[in-house]
Amino acid sequence: MARTRRRFDSRFKAKVALEAVRELRTVSEIAKQFKVHPSQVALWKKQLLSGAEQVFDSSGGKSSKRDEPEAGELYEQISRLKVELEWLKKKLPRTREEALRGIDRDHESLSVRWQCALLGIHRSRLCYEPVPETAENLELMRLIDGQYLKTPFWGSRNMTVFLRRRGYSANRKRTCVELPRAGPFSSFISRRPALA
Repeated sequence: MARTRRRFDSRFKAKVALEAVRELRTVSEIAKQFKVHPSQVALWKKQLLSGAEQVFDSSGGKSSKRDEPEAGELYEQISRLKVELEWLKKKLPRTREEALRGIDRDHESLSVRWQCALLGIHRSRLCYEPVPETAENLELMRLIDGQYLKTPFWGSRNMTVFLRRRGYSANRKRTCVELPRAGPFSSFISRRPALA
């Protein structure tokens, strides 16, 4: 049966280490009294003696103040947040298109990148122009949609054969790409097995 590992809190460790530092009894006697191993008592004593210098160190109290931000940094952060809040109040969009139109490329303190982050849109949306579908793809989608309504059990292989018989140069990969875009029911076609 496995023994559970004992955990000691810092108060208990300090008590044992102070007993060892006093040297009124041997390390073995202290270990027996507190039911710990003698090497553990020696380790805690060593840690207490090495850390005692830090208690009386004159810079010990000042280190906590260094971690706190200075007043100037806080005022700077407050002013930046005020600018962002005012900008958001003016530009708060209802749709993504409104958000894209609300981006001010010449704002003196808010970069375009930060404006996009505040509005929750990706920066690439500013430069992206959607490419319209080609006439051939639209015709293929119309044919696939029409045929799917007649034969909804056909898979991508049968649709490819159907398109080739109509004179279109379509392979199975292209048919699998066009099927989901063709219509609302077409998302199931590419997963169905083809009929022989």
